[in-house]
Amino acid sequence: MAQSYFPVRQLSASPAPLTPTLEKEKQLDAEEVQETFIEQKKKILQSIDDTTSILSNFKDFNKSSWVVRYPRFRDAEAESSGKRDRSARRSMSFVDEPTVETTVTQRRKVGTRSVSLSSVSTINEEDASEESKENGASPNFDFRVLHLDLKLGPNGSSSSATSLVSQLEKSSIANLLDDRFSVAMKHMDKLRVRVEDTSSKVLVTGDLNAGKSTLVNALMRREVMPVDQQPCTTAFCEVHDAAENDGKEEVHLVKEGSIYSIKDESTFTRASIADLEDFVAENENAERIVKLYVRDPRSPSESLLNNGIADISLIDAPGLNRDSLKTTALFARQEEIDVVVFVVSAENHFTLSAREFLASASKEKAYLFIVVNKYEQIKNKEKCRRSVLEQIRELSPRTYEDAADLVHFVDSSSVLGVEPTSSSFTSLEASLRSFVLLKRSKSKLHPAATYLSHLLSDVELLASSNAILAKAELQRAKDDLERSRPILEGMKSNNDILLEGLEHVEEEGTSTVSRRTREILTDALEKIGCGELAVKRPLLSLPPYPGLLRVWDYVHDVRKALLTSLDAAVKSAEDDARGSTSTCVTRIQDLGDRYLPEGVERSRRVFMPEAMFSRIRRTSRRHSSKDAIVAGSTYGLGIGLAHRQDLLETSFLDIFDAQHHFMVYFGDKESKGSSSEEMDFMPSALSLASIGLSGLGALTVVGGKVLTVRSILEGAIRLADLFHNETARKWAAPVLGAFTIGLSVYVILELPNTIPRTVGRRIHSSLTKSESDSEHAEGAFVGENAKRIVRETRKVLRIASWEQRERFRAVMEECTKEVKNAEELQRQSEKAREWFVHTQERTASVRGEMSALGDL
Repeated sequence: MAQSYFPVRQLSASPAPLTPTLEKEKQLDAEEVQETFIEQKKKILQSIDDTTSILSNFKDFNKSSWVVRYPRFRDAEAESSGKRDRSARRSMSFVDEPTVETTVTQRRKVGTRSVSLSSVSTINEEDASEESKENGASPNFDFRVLHLDLKLGPNGSSSSATSLVSQLEKSSIANLLDDRFSVAMKHMDKLRVRVEDTSSKVLVTGDLNAGKSTLVNALMRREVMPVDQQPCTTAFCEVHDAAENDGKEEVHLVKEGSIYSIKDESTFTRASIADLEDFVAENENAERIVKLYVRDPRSPSESLLNNGIADISLIDAPGLNRDSLKTTALFARQEEIDVVVFVVSAENHFTLSAREFLASASKEKAYLFIVVNKYEQIKNKEKCRRSVLEQIRELSPRTYEDAADLVHFVDSSSVLGVEPTSSSFTSLEASLRSFVLLKRSKSKLHPAATYLSHLLSDVELLASSNAILAKAELQRAKDDLERSRPILEGMKSNNDILLEGLEHVEEEGTSTVSRRTREILTDALEKIGCGELAVKRPLLSLPPYPGLLRVWDYVHDVRKALLTSLDAAVKSAEDDARGSTSTCVTRIQDLGDRYLPEGVERSRRVFMPEAMFSRIRRTSRRHSSKDAIVAGSTYGLGIGLAHRQDLLETSFLDIFDAQHHFMVYFGDKESKGSSSEEMDFMPSALSLASIGLSGLGALTVVGGKVLTVRSILEGAIRLADLFHNETARKWAAPVLGAFTIGLSVYVILELPNTIPRTVGRRIHSSLTKSESDSEHAEGAFVGENAKRIVRETRKVLRIASWEQRERFRAVMEECTKEVKNAEELQRQSEKAREWFVHTQERTASVRGEMSALGDL
């Protein structure tokens, strides 16, 4: 398209009457405006640095000292009285703990724009009512910059996002917040660069065919940008004053992947303005940036580019709803834009893509310059105006408040080629020039101040909510310490007492069992030695005497009965030990429960006495079965005395123990039987016969030595010599007769009563013969059984004591851990509370300095 200036006659024509606003602005001193702008810019830059420092400290504190929690708010439930104003009240919870809620209210600090949260429980009703009145009807309890916006699925779902965030752990929330801090800090860097930039970038954007390029041409009074009924602009075209390019009018095509620099020709390709339309058509699908340098012959007081105050660039952007890539690129570039001139068609109003863009831009830019194009073609203009303004009030409230200067209804196409005579377009030019140049603090600095205000508000909201949480955690830690520390101290002081008590019960129990076992078994052996049963049981008795012909079987049955009674005595000793052990176990459990703190679950272990002395067959290499005379001992467990073949073997001595009778009647008193009945035995008529029989037994003993082959031969020789004596032959017949009579009487009358005593005496002797023999001390019946029963009892009591000690130790360790955790939580909470309060004060100070700038 051919490019030309407006005709000279039109340029020299008398200008249109100036509006009062334009006249007033022309009287302003440009230098004074610039000085004010520089002073305010310095304060904004300082605020940016302070805010960056706050965010950096927040990130570090989040990582190293305290896991920052993300709050969410909902309307508090109505009070039962219905008297309180709930406008400034919200129910606060944290997304990782949605069930724990705290009612909070906003508290405004006098003299600043700082608004913090306070728990309702910490203020009285009158203060809460006053706060509600001061805060207004609609306090803000939401994040703007630090908002965690999670979208699920192609269209997103708020309910599902809330559900997802509620399932996240504290560390995950902290990581998400850390990412938001990083994004905000990067944006702060871009914001600082934009504020320090002496030029101002004006982005002209809108939907397809809204008339963006036409508006740019109308503002420059020449047809520079290609215009057609179809979308033409597919690249970002930045229009600059030719003075920036040494007064040359040309096009710089920025190469892909290069950072443009006007001093580095390797970053761009030169072209003429006449070739712009062809270039746009050839690169319709390419994302290119085009730099246009044009001259505006108008005076600085009338031109937007050649203004004498600041370098201005007009950026003609592709349509929002052309495709997603172009729209995304536009959203990204708006971060480096100072002024957004949004062109909306009076025929279509605000589309969905337009609403999304304005919602994104309004987070930082409270004031947007809106041009409603093609307005002259609308028949019902008043209806169109009302509808557009209502939509603007919803999308950008601050813009709506200043709609007289920021919202203009024009038809840009009627301005091309002629000097504008329309008062509406003249007002648009004057307002845009005033907004970009004279009100530069509002157009260039106010977006930065708005972003800082939103960011600091989010930081204050985050710090206030976490300060409330830290205070609650601090109080909880103090309560835990107040409860657990005395318990721990008590357990430490009772530890030695418990150990001593357990040892005392254990020693007392084993001593009692040892004493009782020895008493039971000693008494049983004494009864066996007297030919009586060791214990009396219903099914246990001595066998009846079967007669002389079956005397050998009688001896065997008597021996087995006596041994069986000894086994019963051992079983009785074990039962007694079970009862004593059970009593001691109960005492041990009661002792352990006595010193455990309340609320600790008691032991569910149940002691089973019948499990003691279980008969499990084992083998031993140290002793043979002959030495294993202890019922149920380690050697041959499960086999009692009555089942041992070596002990059931009978001999002639079980019927007549000649050596014993000789020692009773002729031996020393100390050598006589241990039985009291034997010691008190006196000769009787029947016993005289037995004396004769014992006399024959005495012949087998010579000099206290046991009968041997040599002694038998010597005795036979002496007996032969004796029968050669006449006197001896005279007494032989009477002696033999007396012996025969005594033997008969003994066999018929005395033998059934003597055999049990003889067998019992021999059993007693065999089971006690090792008591004084150190070499076979382990074979002693009473001692070995006592050791075995005591060993089993001690094992049970030690296990019971060990369990109580372990329970006590585990509970004390848990209590110690609880105290340490509470102390650590107290330190962290106190530190966090102080840090969050300090951060609130720093944030309030920065916001106070920004509020001193006024409305810029």
